[in-house]
Amino acid sequence: MIQWRRRRDSLAALLTLPFARHFGQTRLPARELATESAVNANPALNLAPLLDVQGVCKSFRKPDGDELVVLENVNLILRPGEIVGLLGRSGSGKSTLLRSIAGLDEPTAGVVSYLGAPVAGPASGIAMVFQSFALFPWLTVLENVQLGLEAMGVPEPEMRRRSLAAIDLIGLDGFESAYPRELSGGMRQRVGFARALVVHPNVLLMDEPFSALDVLTAETLRNDFLDLWCEGQRPIKSVLLVTHNIDEAVQMCDRLLIFSTHPGRVVSEIIIDLPKPRRALDPRYIALVDRVYAEMTTRPSGEQRPGARMERFPGTGIGTVLTHVSSNLLSGLMEALADEPFRGKADLPEIAETLHMEAGDLLPVAEALQMLRFAEIERGDIRLTEAGMQFVRDETDERKRLFSRHLLTYVPLAAHVRRVLDERKGKSAPKSRFFDELEDYMAEEAAEQTLRTIISWGRYAEAFAYDDNRQAFSLENPA
Repeated sequence: MIQWRRRRDSLAALLTLPFARHFGQTRLPARELATESAVNANPALNLAPLLDVQGVCKSFRKPDGDELVVLENVNLILRPGEIVGLLGRSGSGKSTLLRSIAGLDEPTAGVVSYLGAPVAGPASGIAMVFQSFALFPWLTVLENVQLGLEAMGVPEPEMRRRSLAAIDLIGLDGFESAYPRELSGGMRQRVGFARALVVHPNVLLMDEPFSALDVLTAETLRNDFLDLWCEGQRPIKSVLLVTHNIDEAVQMCDRLLIFSTHPGRVVSEIIIDLPKPRRALDPRYIALVDRVYAEMTTRPSGEQRPGARMERFPGTGIGTVLTHVSSNLLSGLMEALADEPFRGKADLPEIAETLHMEAGDLLPVAEALQMLRFAEIERGDIRLTEAGMQFVRDETDERKRLFSRHLLTYVPLAAHVRRVLDERKGKSAPKSRFFDELEDYMAEEAAEQTLRTIISWGRYAEAFAYDDNRQAFSLENPA
């Protein structure tokens, strides 16, 4: 990392000069770079937007002919000098939106404009860093980085010079001839960054670029990127970041857009005006993290989408998408909450830090406990109910019986499965019986995930059994 920092100034100049020439500029001296960095941290609202997303919707046709709406009426503006974060749970359409902005997928409705012109296919000036590295395994590091320049028709000498400079900049000098299989996860993602930076984009789209990395590698790469950004030593003008990590969002972003799920909508915007680099122990930083947690755990009472199937209690019927959360995680969170120093109630950021969990991992567990009535969540706090406290006090068999009662009482799909099994002569029903029913409400992948969750919870509660070989539910081993 020290060696990487020593090279940064000279190598960043190699990346910045072609970009500056393209816009009729020269490279700024260090003092002006510092001024530019300050402007970037607080972009003026009257700057012309680089990206303008207006009324974007995205839906997919399901096998039965109905539409599954993933994004609905999304509006977004990205101006020069800002990092904007898109924060929301899985299924909120954030990655789908990024693909539409990149020109990789066309929205069903609405317009994505870049520099005032509609995006109709991959746009020059927009680059993307993917979560899964997205490297070609049969190409070397150098060849992977050169791909974008090759597609742009950049002459061979210039292409090689810029690619080597980018590889050196991100700390992989000496690995030019290595193949992705020879690299660690962090090194592969650095190649992804180099490939994006080498084309000198105005806008960098980042789709959870650090989520596949271990904690230390992610922190190092995140800090290195922020160093380049804050010092003005980068060819990019603005960044759009998709993340599940609340701390990462507050650390990196100037604005946050909070997305709801099913369908994805922007439900709130949070301005983060803290100077960079930001300190996690700063009371203002902590307050912002608390606010984001509160926004993420507040369910907006939006209008029912035309044509959507109505449930008596929206979000609690059999059409509710369930994130797979194991009974071990549910038990573990309840035990941690009941223990010192929380005594049944905790601030979500605090319990997340204690358990070394990110928001994207903690929130589904907390919400599952709330659905089961073992906990209540309000404005960023979580509190065990009396049933939750009783669960912690109970022995294994009593825990299972209590969990079974709550599962069949408060999770409609579980109750529905048990009711169907009770009514059938053979006390058995194929998985497809429930899968087809769920597809009226959600996509195939979400239906599979929801059934997987119900199977796991039902097994733990001994409310019903499931045979994966026969793909069937039964009451062969009920409690």
